[in-house]
Amino acid sequence: MSRLQQTEGLNDEQRELLKLVREFVNDQIIPVATELEHKDEYPQAIVDGMKEMGIFGLMIPEEYGGLGESLLTYALCVEEIARGWMSVSGIINTHFIVAYMLLQHGTQEQKDKYLPKMAVGETRGSFSMSEPGCGSDVAGIKSKAVNTGGDEWTVNAQKMWLTNGGSSNLTAVLVKTDTGAESVYKNMSTFLVEKESGFGNTAPGVTVPGKIEKMGYKGVDTTELVLENYQTTSAQILGGEPGKGFYQMMDGVEVGRVNVAARACGVARRAFELGISYAQQRETFGKKLIDHQAILFRIGDMASKVEAAHQMMVMAAKLKDSGKRNDVEAGMAKYLAAEYCADVVEQAFRIHGGYGYSKEYEIERLYREAPMLLIGEGTAEIQKMIIGRSLLKDYKLR
Repeated sequence: MSRLQQTEGLNDEQRELLKLVREFVNDQIIPVATELEHKDEYPQAIVDGMKEMGIFGLMIPEEYGGLGESLLTYALCVEEIARGWMSVSGIINTHFIVAYMLLQHGTQEQKDKYLPKMAVGETRGSFSMSEPGCGSDVAGIKSKAVNTGGDEWTVNAQKMWLTNGGSSNLTAVLVKTDTGAESVYKNMSTFLVEKESGFGNTAPGVTVPGKIEKMGYKGVDTTELVLENYQTTSAQILGGEPGKGFYQMMDGVEVGRVNVAARACGVARRAFELGISYAQQRETFGKKLIDHQAILFRIGDMASKVEAAHQMMVMAAKLKDSGKRNDVEAGMAKYLAAEYCADVVEQAFRIHGGYGYSKEYEIERLYREAPMLLIGEGTAEIQKMIIGRSLLKDYKLR
Protein backbone atom coordinates (compact mmCIF):
# COMPACT_ATOMS: atom_id res chain seq x y z
CA MET A 1 0.00 0.00 0.00
CA SER A 2 1.27 3.46 -0.89
CA ARG A 3 2.74 5.64 1.84
CA LEU A 4 1.14 8.59 0.09
CA GLN A 5 -2.54 9.51 0.33
CA GLN A 6 -3.24 7.92 3.69
CA THR A 7 -6.45 9.03 5.41
CA GLU A 8 -6.74 9.24 9.18
CA GLY A 9 -9.81 8.15 11.11
CA LEU A 10 -11.23 5.49 8.79
CA ASN A 11 -13.14 2.64 10.37
CA ASP A 12 -12.66 -1.06 9.58
CA GLU A 13 -15.55 -1.14 7.09
CA GLN A 14 -14.13 1.80 5.14
CA ARG A 15 -10.65 0.28 5.07
CA GLU A 16 -11.99 -3.07 3.90
CA LEU A 17 -14.05 -1.46 1.14
CA LEU A 18 -11.07 0.56 -0.08
CA LYS A 19 -8.94 -2.59 -0.04
CA LEU A 20 -11.49 -4.38 -2.24
CA VAL A 21 -11.65 -1.43 -4.65
CA ARG A 22 -7.85 -1.24 -4.80
CA GLU A 23 -7.60 -4.93 -5.61
CA PHE A 24 -10.28 -4.57 -8.28
CA VAL A 25 -8.35 -1.68 -9.83
CA ASN A 26 -5.05 -3.57 -9.80
CA ASP A 27 -6.55 -6.78 -11.18
CA GLN A 28 -9.38 -5.66 -13.47
CA ILE A 29 -8.69 -2.08 -14.60
CA ILE A 30 -4.97 -1.30 -14.89
CA PRO A 31 -4.14 -4.38 -17.05
CA VAL A 32 -6.72 -3.44 -19.72
CA ALA A 33 -7.15 0.33 -19.41
CA THR A 34 -4.63 1.47 -22.01
CA GLU A 35 -5.81 -1.03 -24.63
CA LEU A 36 -9.47 -0.10 -24.13
CA GLU A 37 -8.60 3.61 -24.12
CA HIS A 38 -6.72 3.40 -27.41
CA LYS A 39 -9.74 1.66 -28.94
CA ASP A 40 -12.14 4.18 -27.32
CA GLU A 41 -14.06 1.12 -26.18
CA TYR A 42 -16.71 1.25 -23.45
CA PRO A 43 -15.46 -0.84 -20.48
CA GLN A 44 -18.56 -2.99 -20.07
CA ALA A 45 -16.82 -5.76 -18.11
CA ILE A 46 -15.43 -3.22 -15.64
CA VAL A 47 -18.85 -1.58 -15.27
CA ASP A 48 -20.43 -4.98 -14.60
CA GLY A 49 -17.81 -5.62 -11.93
CA MET A 50 -18.56 -2.30 -10.25
CA LYS A 51 -22.27 -3.16 -10.24
CA GLU A 52 -21.51 -6.39 -8.40
CA MET A 53 -19.45 -4.51 -5.84
CA GLY A 54 -22.26 -2.01 -5.21
CA ILE A 55 -20.24 0.98 -6.41
CA PHE A 56 -23.25 2.56 -8.17
CA GLY A 57 -25.09 2.67 -4.85
CA LEU A 58 -22.21 3.75 -2.62
CA MET A 59 -23.91 6.87 -1.22
CA ILE A 60 -27.51 5.81 -1.73
CA PRO A 61 -29.07 4.96 1.68
CA GLU A 62 -29.64 1.34 2.63
CA GLU A 63 -33.42 1.86 2.63
CA TYR A 64 -33.17 2.27 -1.16
CA GLY A 65 -30.80 -0.67 -1.61
CA GLY A 66 -27.52 1.24 -1.50
CA LEU A 67 -24.52 1.01 0.82
CA GLY A 68 -25.24 4.31 2.60
CA GLU A 69 -21.62 5.43 2.68
CA SER A 70 -20.29 8.96 3.25
CA LEU A 71 -18.99 11.38 0.63
CA LEU A 72 -15.50 10.78 2.03
CA THR A 73 -15.74 7.03 1.46
CA TYR A 74 -17.10 7.60 -2.02
CA ALA A 75 -14.33 10.08 -2.86
CA LEU A 76 -11.63 7.69 -1.64
CA CYS A 77 -13.09 4.93 -3.82
CA VAL A 78 -13.13 7.31 -6.79
CA GLU A 79 -9.50 8.17 -6.10
CA GLU A 80 -8.59 4.49 -6.33
CA ILE A 81 -10.65 3.93 -9.49
CA ALA A 82 -9.18 7.01 -11.23
CA ARG A 83 -5.72 5.71 -10.40
CA GLY A 84 -6.61 2.77 -12.64
CA TRP A 85 -8.38 4.69 -15.40
CA MET A 86 -9.94 8.13 -15.09
CA SER A 87 -12.71 7.34 -17.57
CA VAL A 88 -14.14 4.65 -15.28
CA SER A 89 -14.46 7.16 -12.44
CA GLY A 90 -16.34 9.41 -14.87
CA ILE A 91 -18.88 6.67 -15.51
CA ILE A 92 -19.97 6.73 -11.87
CA ASN A 93 -19.51 10.47 -11.22
CA THR A 94 -22.52 11.85 -13.08
CA HIS A 95 -24.62 8.88 -11.91
CA PHE A 96 -23.70 9.77 -8.35
CA ILE A 97 -24.51 13.48 -8.80
CA VAL A 98 -28.01 12.68 -10.09
CA ALA A 99 -28.58 10.27 -7.19
CA TYR A 100 -27.34 12.91 -4.73
CA MET A 101 -29.67 15.57 -6.17
CA LEU A 102 -32.60 13.16 -5.92
CA LEU A 103 -31.75 12.42 -2.29
CA GLN A 104 -31.40 16.06 -1.34
CA HIS A 105 -34.10 17.67 -3.46
CA GLY A 106 -36.39 15.02 -4.95
CA THR A 107 -39.96 14.33 -3.90
CA GLN A 108 -40.58 11.10 -2.01
CA GLU A 109 -42.22 9.69 -5.13
CA GLN A 110 -39.11 10.49 -7.19
CA LYS A 111 -36.82 8.90 -4.61
CA ASP A 112 -38.95 5.76 -4.45
CA LYS A 113 -39.13 5.52 -8.23
CA TYR A 114 -35.48 6.02 -9.15
CA LEU A 115 -33.10 5.39 -6.24
CA PRO A 116 -33.58 1.62 -5.81
CA LYS A 117 -32.79 1.05 -9.50
CA MET A 118 -29.90 3.52 -9.39
CA ALA A 119 -28.41 1.70 -6.41
CA VAL A 120 -27.92 -1.47 -8.45
CA GLY A 121 -26.94 0.32 -11.66
CA GLU A 122 -30.13 -0.62 -13.51
CA THR A 123 -31.01 3.05 -13.90
CA ARG A 124 -27.93 5.07 -14.81
CA GLY A 125 -27.80 8.83 -14.42
CA SER A 126 -26.36 11.75 -16.36
CA PHE A 127 -26.91 15.49 -16.05
CA SER A 128 -26.42 18.64 -18.07
CA MET A 129 -26.22 22.35 -17.39
CA SER A 130 -23.91 23.43 -20.22
CA GLU A 131 -24.87 24.36 -23.77
CA PRO A 132 -22.86 24.89 -26.98
CA GLY A 133 -22.78 28.66 -26.56
CA CYS A 134 -22.42 29.25 -22.83
CA GLY A 135 -19.89 26.86 -21.23
CA SER A 136 -19.47 27.81 -17.57
CA ASP A 137 -21.93 30.71 -17.91
CA VAL A 138 -24.91 28.77 -16.58
CA ALA A 139 -27.07 31.90 -16.38
CA GLY A 140 -26.72 32.23 -20.15
CA ILE A 141 -28.50 29.00 -21.08
CA LYS A 142 -31.15 29.25 -23.81
CA SER A 143 -32.97 25.94 -23.35
CA LYS A 144 -36.49 26.47 -22.14
CA ALA A 145 -39.53 24.65 -20.77
CA VAL A 146 -42.94 26.22 -21.31
CA ASN A 147 -46.02 25.36 -19.26
CA THR A 148 -48.77 24.43 -21.70
CA GLY A 149 -51.53 24.21 -19.11
CA GLY A 150 -51.96 22.46 -15.78
CA ASP A 151 -49.07 20.09 -15.14
CA GLU A 152 -48.02 19.81 -18.79
CA TRP A 153 -44.70 21.17 -20.10
CA THR A 154 -43.01 21.38 -23.50
CA VAL A 155 -39.22 21.47 -23.47
CA ASN A 156 -36.87 22.61 -26.23
CA ALA A 157 -33.18 22.31 -25.44
CA GLN A 158 -29.75 21.79 -26.91
CA LYS A 159 -27.37 20.66 -24.18
CA MET A 160 -23.66 19.90 -24.32
CA TRP A 161 -20.98 17.80 -22.61
CA LEU A 162 -23.09 15.03 -21.10
CA THR A 163 -20.81 12.39 -19.62
CA ASN A 164 -22.70 9.08 -19.97
CA GLY A 165 -25.08 10.82 -22.36
CA GLY A 166 -25.48 7.63 -24.39
CA SER A 167 -25.18 4.94 -21.71
CA SER A 168 -27.51 6.64 -19.20
CA ASN A 169 -31.29 6.24 -19.17
CA LEU A 170 -32.12 9.06 -16.74
CA THR A 171 -30.88 12.59 -17.39
CA ALA A 172 -31.27 15.64 -15.15
CA VAL A 173 -31.55 18.66 -17.48
CA LEU A 174 -31.39 22.31 -16.43
CA VAL A 175 -33.62 24.64 -18.47
CA LYS A 176 -35.20 28.05 -18.11
CA THR A 177 -38.77 28.24 -16.83
CA ASP A 178 -40.57 31.56 -16.49
CA THR A 179 -41.69 31.59 -12.84
CA GLY A 180 -42.00 35.37 -12.73
CA ALA A 181 -39.06 35.77 -10.34
CA GLU A 182 -36.79 38.81 -10.67
CA SER A 183 -33.61 36.74 -10.52
CA VAL A 184 -32.61 34.66 -13.55
CA TYR A 185 -31.41 32.00 -11.13
CA LYS A 186 -34.93 31.53 -9.77
CA ASN A 187 -36.31 31.05 -13.29
CA MET A 188 -34.55 27.72 -13.88
CA SER A 189 -35.77 24.20 -13.24
CA THR A 190 -34.30 20.71 -13.36
CA PHE A 191 -36.31 18.18 -15.37
CA LEU A 192 -35.80 14.43 -15.03
CA VAL A 193 -35.79 13.01 -18.55
CA GLU A 194 -36.26 9.27 -19.04
CA LYS A 195 -34.85 7.73 -22.21
CA GLU A 196 -33.37 4.56 -23.63
CA SER A 197 -29.64 3.96 -23.56
CA GLY A 198 -27.88 4.44 -26.88
CA PHE A 199 -27.68 7.06 -29.60
CA GLY A 200 -30.14 8.64 -32.01
CA ASN A 201 -33.80 9.04 -31.08
CA THR A 202 -33.90 7.56 -27.57
CA ALA A 203 -37.41 8.74 -26.55
CA PRO A 204 -40.16 10.84 -28.14
CA GLY A 205 -38.61 14.28 -28.61
CA VAL A 206 -35.20 13.16 -27.29
CA THR A 207 -32.12 12.80 -29.50
CA VAL A 208 -28.61 11.84 -28.39
CA PRO A 209 -26.17 12.39 -31.27
CA GLY A 210 -23.08 10.20 -31.47
CA LYS A 211 -20.10 10.46 -29.15
CA ILE A 212 -18.03 13.64 -29.20
CA GLU A 213 -14.49 12.77 -30.26
CA LYS A 214 -11.97 13.83 -27.62
CA MET A 215 -8.18 13.76 -27.29
CA GLY A 216 -8.47 11.91 -23.97
CA TYR A 217 -11.10 10.74 -21.48
CA LYS A 218 -12.02 8.00 -23.93
CA GLY A 219 -14.11 4.89 -23.35
CA VAL A 220 -16.78 6.87 -21.51
CA ASP A 221 -19.32 8.47 -23.87
CA THR A 222 -19.55 12.27 -23.95
CA THR A 223 -22.47 13.60 -25.97
CA GLU A 224 -24.88 16.38 -26.80
CA LEU A 225 -28.58 16.15 -25.91
CA VAL A 226 -31.36 17.63 -28.04
CA LEU A 227 -34.93 17.97 -26.77
CA GLU A 228 -37.37 18.99 -29.49
CA ASN A 229 -40.94 19.67 -28.33
CA TYR A 230 -40.34 17.13 -25.57
CA GLN A 231 -43.55 16.58 -23.59
CA THR A 232 -43.36 16.09 -19.84
CA THR A 233 -45.19 16.91 -16.60
CA SER A 234 -44.58 18.66 -13.29
CA ALA A 235 -44.04 15.25 -11.72
CA GLN A 236 -40.71 15.14 -13.58
CA ILE A 237 -39.47 18.46 -12.18
CA LEU A 238 -36.89 17.68 -9.51
CA GLY A 239 -38.60 18.49 -6.23
CA GLY A 240 -41.99 18.85 -7.91
CA GLU A 241 -41.98 22.63 -8.42
CA PRO A 242 -40.19 24.97 -10.85
CA GLY A 243 -37.70 27.69 -10.04
CA LYS A 244 -35.24 25.72 -7.92
CA GLY A 245 -33.13 24.09 -10.61
CA PHE A 246 -30.07 26.33 -10.43
CA TYR A 247 -29.63 25.82 -6.70
CA GLN A 248 -30.21 22.07 -7.02
CA MET A 249 -27.55 21.82 -9.71
CA MET A 250 -25.06 23.93 -7.74
CA ASP A 251 -25.52 21.64 -4.73
CA GLY A 252 -24.80 18.68 -6.97
CA VAL A 253 -21.77 20.39 -8.49
CA GLU A 254 -20.30 21.00 -5.03
CA VAL A 255 -20.05 17.28 -4.39
CA GLY A 256 -19.09 16.78 -8.03
CA ARG A 257 -16.08 19.05 -7.50
CA VAL A 258 -14.96 16.89 -4.59
CA ASN A 259 -15.29 13.96 -6.99
CA VAL A 260 -13.17 15.68 -9.66
CA ALA A 261 -10.56 16.47 -7.02
CA ALA A 262 -10.53 12.79 -6.06
CA ARG A 263 -10.08 11.80 -9.69
CA ALA A 264 -7.16 14.21 -10.02
CA CYS A 265 -5.60 12.72 -6.89
CA GLY A 266 -5.90 9.23 -8.35
CA VAL A 267 -4.40 10.16 -11.71
CA ALA A 268 -1.57 12.07 -10.00
CA ARG A 269 -0.70 9.10 -7.80
CA ARG A 270 -0.59 6.78 -10.79
CA ALA A 271 1.69 9.21 -12.62
CA PHE A 272 3.93 9.36 -9.55
CA GLU A 273 4.05 5.55 -9.40
CA LEU A 274 4.98 5.32 -13.06
CA GLY A 275 7.60 8.04 -12.76
CA ILE A 276 9.38 6.69 -9.69
CA SER A 277 9.29 3.16 -11.09
CA TYR A 278 10.75 4.14 -14.47
CA ALA A 279 13.43 6.29 -12.81
CA GLN A 280 14.72 3.21 -10.97
CA GLN A 281 14.90 1.11 -14.15
CA ARG A 282 16.28 3.44 -16.83
CA GLU A 283 20.01 4.10 -17.00
CA THR A 284 21.67 7.20 -18.49
CA PHE A 285 25.28 8.33 -18.32
CA GLY A 286 26.23 5.18 -16.46
CA LYS A 287 23.70 5.32 -13.62
CA LYS A 288 20.00 5.00 -12.86
CA LEU A 289 17.83 8.04 -13.53
CA ILE A 290 16.92 8.16 -9.85
CA ASP A 291 20.59 8.70 -9.00
CA HIS A 292 20.61 11.97 -10.92
CA GLN A 293 19.83 14.80 -8.51
CA ALA A 294 17.59 16.54 -11.06
CA ILE A 295 15.29 13.50 -11.21
CA LEU A 296 15.30 13.07 -7.43
CA PHE A 297 14.18 16.69 -7.14
CA ARG A 298 11.26 15.90 -9.45
CA ILE A 299 10.26 12.89 -7.36
CA GLY A 300 10.22 14.97 -4.18
CA ASP A 301 8.16 17.71 -5.81
CA MET A 302 5.70 15.24 -7.31
CA ALA A 303 5.18 13.39 -4.02
CA SER A 304 4.54 16.62 -2.12
CA LYS A 305 1.86 17.66 -4.60
CA VAL A 306 0.22 14.23 -4.59
CA GLU A 307 -0.02 14.35 -0.81
CA ALA A 308 -1.18 17.97 -0.54
CA ALA A 309 -4.00 17.50 -3.07
CA HIS A 310 -5.23 14.37 -1.29
CA GLN A 311 -5.43 16.08 2.08
CA MET A 312 -7.30 19.07 0.62
CA MET A 313 -9.79 16.71 -1.04
CA VAL A 314 -10.33 14.80 2.21
CA MET A 315 -10.97 18.05 4.09
CA ALA A 316 -13.60 19.16 1.55
CA ALA A 317 -15.38 15.79 1.68
CA LYS A 318 -15.43 15.69 5.48
CA LEU A 319 -16.86 19.21 5.61
CA LYS A 320 -19.75 18.26 3.31
CA ASP A 321 -20.35 15.09 5.35
CA SER A 322 -20.67 17.25 8.47
CA GLY A 323 -23.66 18.99 6.88
CA LYS A 324 -21.91 22.28 6.23
CA ARG A 325 -21.61 24.08 2.92
CA ASN A 326 -18.26 23.42 1.25
CA ASP A 327 -18.33 25.56 -1.88
CA VAL A 328 -15.03 27.29 -1.05
CA GLU A 329 -13.30 24.12 0.12
CA ALA A 330 -14.61 22.05 -2.80
CA GLY A 331 -13.47 24.77 -5.22
CA MET A 332 -10.04 24.88 -3.58
CA ALA A 333 -9.71 21.10 -3.63
CA LYS A 334 -10.78 20.83 -7.27
CA TYR A 335 -8.53 23.70 -8.37
CA LEU A 336 -5.46 22.56 -6.45
CA ALA A 337 -5.82 18.86 -7.24
CA ALA A 338 -6.38 19.43 -10.96
CA GLU A 339 -3.43 21.83 -11.27
CA TYR A 340 -1.13 19.55 -9.27
CA CYS A 341 -2.29 16.54 -11.26
CA ALA A 342 -1.42 18.22 -14.57
CA ASP A 343 2.01 19.13 -13.19
CA VAL A 344 2.75 15.68 -11.72
CA VAL A 345 1.69 13.96 -14.94
CA GLU A 346 3.94 16.26 -16.98
CA GLN A 347 6.88 15.60 -14.67
CA ALA A 348 6.36 11.83 -14.97
CA PHE A 349 6.13 12.31 -18.74
CA ARG A 350 9.46 14.16 -18.71
CA ILE A 351 11.08 11.43 -16.63
CA HIS A 352 10.08 8.92 -19.31
CA GLY A 353 11.83 11.02 -21.97
CA GLY A 354 11.10 9.93 -25.52
CA TYR A 355 9.28 6.82 -24.34
CA GLY A 356 6.67 8.99 -22.69
CA TYR A 357 5.57 10.01 -26.16
CA SER A 358 5.01 6.39 -27.15
CA LYS A 359 1.57 4.83 -26.93
CA GLU A 360 3.29 1.74 -25.58
CA TYR A 361 3.73 3.50 -22.23
CA GLU A 362 0.87 4.24 -19.86
CA ILE A 363 2.04 7.78 -19.13
CA GLU A 364 1.05 8.77 -22.69
CA ARG A 365 -2.59 8.08 -21.81
CA LEU A 366 -2.40 10.01 -18.54
CA TYR A 367 -0.83 12.94 -20.38
CA ARG A 368 -3.97 13.21 -22.55
CA GLU A 369 -6.39 12.62 -19.67
CA ALA A 370 -5.12 15.13 -17.10
CA PRO A 371 -6.18 18.31 -19.02
CA MET A 372 -9.87 17.37 -18.76
CA LEU A 373 -9.66 17.78 -14.99
CA LEU A 374 -8.61 21.41 -15.46
CA ILE A 375 -11.96 22.24 -17.08
CA GLY A 376 -14.44 19.59 -15.84
CA GLU A 377 -17.04 20.76 -13.24
CA GLY A 378 -15.93 24.37 -13.81
CA THR A 379 -12.62 25.72 -15.06
CA ALA A 380 -9.75 26.77 -12.81
CA GLU A 381 -10.77 30.39 -13.42
CA ILE A 382 -14.33 29.68 -12.24
CA GLN A 383 -12.99 27.99 -9.08
CA LYS A 384 -10.76 30.96 -8.28
CA MET A 385 -13.68 33.34 -8.82
CA ILE A 386 -15.89 31.33 -6.43
CA ILE A 387 -13.11 31.17 -3.84
CA GLY A 388 -12.27 34.88 -4.13
CA ARG A 389 -15.86 36.12 -3.93
CA SER A 390 -16.62 33.94 -0.93
CA LEU A 391 -13.50 34.98 0.97
CA LEU A 392 -14.24 38.66 0.34
CA LYS A 393 -17.34 38.22 2.52
CA ASP A 394 -15.17 36.99 5.41
CA TYR A 395 -12.37 39.49 4.93
CA LYS A 396 -14.41 42.54 3.98
CA LEU A 397 -12.92 45.79 5.29
CA ARG A 398 -14.97 47.22 8.14
